[in-house]
Amino acid sequence: MNTTNILNHIRFSDEKMQKVPIFDSDKMLFDLYCLQPGQFQKVHSHAGEDKVYLVLQGSAVVTLGESEHILEKNESAFAPAGVAHGVRNDSGENLVLLVTMSPRPKSAKK
Repeated sequence: MNTTNILNHIRFSDEKMQKVPIFDSDKMLFDLYCLQPGQFQKVHSHAGEDKVYLVLQGSAVVTLGESEHILEKNESAFAPAGVAHGVRNDSGENLVLLVTMSPRPKSAKK
């Protein structure tokens, strides 16, 4: 069994959002997204994969389709396959999200 303390994996970069792999299998991805103020993940979609965002620290603006939602600590958002989604940090504080994606995209590096 693999175990870890998620908080030990938090890292930020002035250059861009950090996507930190925590667990990765043939069936799913389990990552941390770490965004400093002003950083973002561009809006995009996945034809065959669902994604869940869960805010661990900070506040996120999540785009789901044509709408935007503000998520605070412990709130989550679900982006089903085919729905455009993205996240940005409009706050003045660092943002940490736990992100799960399933099934694992074939294009994702392992």
